Amino acid sequence: MYTVDVAAPLVCIGMYPCQLGSVPRDNQRQFGGRRDINTVAIPVEPETELMPASRRSVLAAAGAALASFDAAATGANETIQELIKLSEASNATLMRGDIEKYQTLISFTDDFTLMAPFGGKPTRRADITDETMKAMGRFFKNGALTQEVIAAYGSSDMVVLALIERAHVEVGGLPPQPWALRVTLVYRREGTGWRLAHRHADPLVTGISLEQAAALAKTI
Repeated sequence: MYTVDVAAPLVCIGMYPCQLGSVPRDNQRQFGGRRDINTVAIPVEPETELMPASRRSVLAAAGAALASFDAAATGANETIQELIKLSEASNATLMRGDIEKYQTLISFTDDFTLMAPFGGKPTRRADITDETMKAMGRFFKNGALTQEVIAAYGSSDMVVLALIERAHVEVGGLPPQPWALRVTLVYRREGTGWRLAHRHADPLVTGISLEQAAALAKTI
């Protein structure tokens, strides 16, 4: 039960600010064991309690932040989907040996690293020359590729894709055969575009035994 000043009708609810209201004088009644001609006791349900300005401000800010977060999340998801499509299109192009088109689709960062499925020392951007790219185009022939997305992670300036690439292609002069690779791609935003910063691939989609892995892991 709370009191309302009839002469200056403000509803004062607990610790919250008063609100302009109107209480007829004929509604005045006994309150607190005494007669008060200026006040009247009225019940106020909890859900009708007024919210302090500070709390309203906090909730409004939180709402705006959530809206901003949703917009950012939507934008990030759109970017991820675009990069997933780009990855499949560019690598399918590479499997056909069309290195010129591949280079129009994919741009490497200056610190790009490649961990190829055949192992060995990682390749860095400085190691990749025009002749290297032409040789890569000759390495793959008559291929087709599809990809399966295992996971995708994104922020405002970086996207990581975990994929399985499945190709049927001629590689290095070998007869055409299926090639399934587990692949990790890292894209980084630079300026207004996205560039490939890292690629790691291995041919272990079907798995190998512990003994086979131990044999591969031995250093000479």
